[in-house]
Amino acid sequence: MTATARMRELLAFIYDDRVARDLTDRLTKRHPAAPDDQRVRFGHADAVLISYADTVRDESVPPLRTLRQVVADHAPEYTHLHVLPFFPSSGDGGFSIVDFTEVDPAHGDWDDIAALAADRRLMVDLVLNHVSSRSPWFRGFLAGDPERSDWFHVVDPSTDLSGVFRPRTHPLLTRFDTVRGREYVWTTFSADQVDLNFANPAVLEAVLDVLADYVAHGARVIRLDAVGFVWKELGTPCLHHPKTHAVVKLMRAFLDRIAPDVQLVTETNVPHADNIAYFGDGSDEAQMVYNFALPPLVLDAFARGDTTDLSAWAATLSTSGDTTFFNFLASHDGIGMTAAYPIVGADRVGELAERVRRLGGDWSGRTTDAGTVVPYELNIGYADALADHQGQDPREIAQRMLAAASIQFALQGVPGVYVHSHLGSRSWWDGPAVTGEKRSINRERLQLDRLRTELADPHGARAIATDGHRRLLRTRRHHPAFDPYTPHRVESKDPRVFSLLRQHDQDELWCVTNISADVVTMPAPPGWASRRDVLTGTAEHGPVRLGPYEYRWYGG
Repeated sequence: MTATARMRELLAFIYDDRVARDLTDRLTKRHPAAPDDQRVRFGHADAVLISYADTVRDESVPPLRTLRQVVADHAPEYTHLHVLPFFPSSGDGGFSIVDFTEVDPAHGDWDDIAALAADRRLMVDLVLNHVSSRSPWFRGFLAGDPERSDWFHVVDPSTDLSGVFRPRTHPLLTRFDTVRGREYVWTTFSADQVDLNFANPAVLEAVLDVLADYVAHGARVIRLDAVGFVWKELGTPCLHHPKTHAVVKLMRAFLDRIAPDVQLVTETNVPHADNIAYFGDGSDEAQMVYNFALPPLVLDAFARGDTTDLSAWAATLSTSGDTTFFNFLASHDGIGMTAAYPIVGADRVGELAERVRRLGGDWSGRTTDAGTVVPYELNIGYADALADHQGQDPREIAQRMLAAASIQFALQGVPGVYVHSHLGSRSWWDGPAVTGEKRSINRERLQLDRLRTELADPHGARAIATDGHRRLLRTRRHHPAFDPYTPHRVESKDPRVFSLLRQHDQDELWCVTNISADVVTMPAPPGWASRRDVLTGTAEHGPVRLGPYEYRWYGG
């Protein structure tokens, strides 16, 4: 079936045959098909650096240009760059988008985006669930613009919404004054982020036009933000609706037609089984999904000095077709906990949340069906979450961060590293008080001159973290065993050690990480008595001896 035929079929499922015919005709006329079907796959050398446009600032240069220079100087090994929303925004770290079509002039312009896209594959967010309450789309709705009359969900406040999945604790509906009077509008994530009504085909058409515009400006990976919430139907949880999956499949078909080299990654902070459902049949939905269980499980393993649950979960990971995992530890948000509940249980999640508070961070909750508030995400820098106590030597914390990264980089999938992790940043403890948002603790803006000075100290935490990440990346690119589509094999030798075998064609590696403060001695698997650590070139023989938080990647 052609991509155009798939588009029409999916639109008929979402709406009806007439809408499918008319909308497909408009989209195909407006967005011509690519001349060649040049599909791409992720490779063993691929890795993604994640950054805000203005994470590093130099007062004399637009932040997007500063970002380009920082990546070139201190992170050139990354093949992909994910620039978090760089559009005009009214809040939520850029995710309350006012205008999808413009670059925020405080960051730079489209020429700066094109320059980044020329250096490496560019990943861009499509924030499709909601827009800012200050956006022209919503302002038109408030003012009675007939073209925007049905673009948002107006709900009678007496409606029973108790069955709707809530990722936050604030009320689901927000009151707005419109030309029609007071109306209550659906706002899943905040009163400033108003959910779009995809039951109106014009909304989906507008979002597809935005998607095509991103592709035209150089985007080659599209991150579908909070995609699980896009379809609302009263009487359902309004999460992972069949028509939500149909929307993702439609976007895949649309891209297969106009830009088959562009890949989709879905961001769904949900239990693992629901998350991997966005792979579809392996060929018709997302090529990659965020591996949301990984950050809390790695943190839990380090906190307890025990990899049992992490290893058991990792042993179940598998993909099919051209699909793989986006393996991340830290992100611009907090550490999402939803995927951890089915694996380690509510009590252990609660223990991690309280541990983070003892370390100086905090946690944000969500309201359950029973009306209780439970931890939804931990608000702290990932490096600090791995610490034993406040005031611990930053170099020790950097070593733990690299040990965690060695697990992240060894698993099947493509690693994604938040720029603050790569640069060895700590939590911005004053951030929540400055901005009023708990997530700001992980979103500090850095001054370029000071960053360069700190990186120049070879014994400092920043240099240790940055050099360590770069060494892992350089080593990874030389080993086809890290093919992101080839499954790994977990080899549990000691609960304090995460042990993993990777093999692709003739290249085979054994990756081990001690997640405890103990010195661990353990036997090597059959055939690995003689080995070489490919990270350092050191030859070894006999049992393996790992110091506290030490990691090695062995080749034969």
